[in-house]
Amino acid sequence: MNAGSKNSESMKTIGQSTNSMTCADFQDQLPELFESGADLNEQEHLKTCEQCSALVSDLEYIAQQAKLLLPIHDPSPAVWENIQTSLSGDKQNSGPTSSTSPTK
Repeated sequence: MNAGSKNSESMKTIGQSTNSMTCADFQDQLPELFESGADLNEQEHLKTCEQCSALVSDLEYIAQQAKLLLPIHDPSPAVWENIQTSLSGDKQNSGPTSSTSPTK
């Protein structure tokens, strides 16, 4: 059997489940199922396995919530300038720790 026909058989397996599929078999195929965009509700294994059905529900919820996350943006340059100005002002206000300067 060549790699091309093996791959096509693998894709058939992804789209179709049998009642004899074990949880381990299903979970091994799960990443490919998610990536392919297959309708997981059509998977026979999920109709009979509460554990895998709950797992898929949790993963779908996590994926939906992840889409809601906003990209993190760096603060504007004005924020950094204000911080620097504030730190510079604090440094100038603190002055030297002793009242005399060392001289030689």
